Amino acid sequence: MEEFRNPIILTCVGIYMLLCIAVGIWALRRTKSASDFFMAGRDLGIMVTAFAVFSTTLSGFGFVGGPGLVYKMGMSSIWMFVCIIMGFNISFFLLGKRLRLMAELGNAVSLPDVVGLRYGTKSTPFLIAVAILFGVLGYLATQILAMSVVLKDILAATEMLEAITLETCVIISCAILVFYSVTGGIIASVYTDLIQGGVMVVAAVLIFFTVMYTYDGGFAAISQTIQADDPEAIGPWGTLGMVGCLSWFFVFGLGGSGQPHIITKMMMYKTPSDARKILPVSIGGYLFSALLWISIGLIMRALVLSGGHPELETADSAAAQFLQHYAHPVLAGIVFAGLFAAIMSTADAFLNIGTAAIMHDIPKAFDIKIKNELFWARTTTVLLTVFSAVFALYTGDLVAILGAFGWGTFAAAIVPAVTLGLNWKRATAIAANAAIIISLVVNLSVKLMKIPIPYNIDVGALSLTASLIVFFVVSFLTPAQILDPDVEEVMDM
Repeated sequence: MEEFRNPIILTCVGIYMLLCIAVGIWALRRTKSASDFFMAGRDLGIMVTAFAVFSTTLSGFGFVGGPGLVYKMGMSSIWMFVCIIMGFNISFFLLGKRLRLMAELGNAVSLPDVVGLRYGTKSTPFLIAVAILFGVLGYLATQILAMSVVLKDILAATEMLEAITLETCVIISCAILVFYSVTGGIIASVYTDLIQGGVMVVAAVLIFFTVMYTYDGGFAAISQTIQADDPEAIGPWGTLGMVGCLSWFFVFGLGGSGQPHIITKMMMYKTPSDARKILPVSIGGYLFSALLWISIGLIMRALVLSGGHPELETADSAAAQFLQHYAHPVLAGIVFAGLFAAIMSTADAFLNIGTAAIMHDIPKAFDIKIKNELFWARTTTVLLTVFSAVFALYTGDLVAILGAFGWGTFAAAIVPAVTLGLNWKRATAIAANAAIIISLVVNLSVKLMKIPIPYNIDVGALSLTASLIVFFVVSFLTPAQILDPDVEEVMDM
């Protein structure tokens, strides 16, 4: 079967691409308004929502960037995925019921709609929309780059396409993504999540056992090989160091409740009481799927160190290289298909909230009414994809680093205004605005000016700390707001 490895992988991926086209066409028939395009009608079931939450979180960030980070930094990134589970709990406990009720109360089609209802201003949802756009740029670039890196590894194994460039793969990836996203909107994303979430769980478990039996001596021998080269890499802090890891723990734990592509799903399920059933399913799915994150990164580092595999051109190719050379062809094909599914549905979610910010939230802040909103939403989706692809190609960052930038941008801007704002009546609109502005200033200044931060502290943790301090201080220094009675009732629940 080994001689047919690449045809089998290509067949699995091809079948998946056809499935994407089918889902897009099916979702097109169900997408009849801008509300359907952005919010899926708020009638999703428990399993659909639960799988959408965890698979959107993992996506190309975890399936491509995660193994790449482990390959490059050792155990440092366990502080990302372990604390994301804590983030799920925080999100559902503090936001699950309130977001769903607020969305119904204000007939919201986006997170900024809920923010506007909570603070009674137009400036705060406008600033949230701007913050979402900046975060989408980093995170959508993550998905496009992840998909392109994997596609390049698959196609380059074919003799006819061995010289294919990353730029060409970006063009192919964007073409598929645009069709999928433009036709189906968020409906295509969440229903694909149900299928690919199941594939991710099963595939990750099988990959974990494949890793265990591929390297002679299993994980014990892998650890010894890495330790002989660099003891820090296999230690609890990895090569990033204690302070850097704890900054990831902070921003990925608390910051999980500030991810619009995740918490927006909490506005879509049928009844508020479903939250308590959705949470354990999401956590379980994420836990099993994340096995791939650690296992592939460790074995590829050990194989390269022991001379069993050539040095990787880029750390981001760790997952693709393992699947291409060491996994059973059918398993590799299924995992590649599941990986593309994860990336596509997550990228669609980011395109959706980014497009909503441009076509719905920002115009609404200035009392501008967009005619034929659904048409312009689809047009904006295309333009946003192209812009993010250019950003992905020319930043020169790893997939996981781009993902961390997007995560940190969302967390610093949204956690104070939304997570705390929906649970603390004393919070004011002025404080929310100040927190969002300071978070963007810190994040963008460090990113664009390449300001070095000591001790490997993540910029997202720095900006989240700054925005939280500003939020509390300004809230106490400004007059308390009189809340709408319906909003106050929701916050009391």
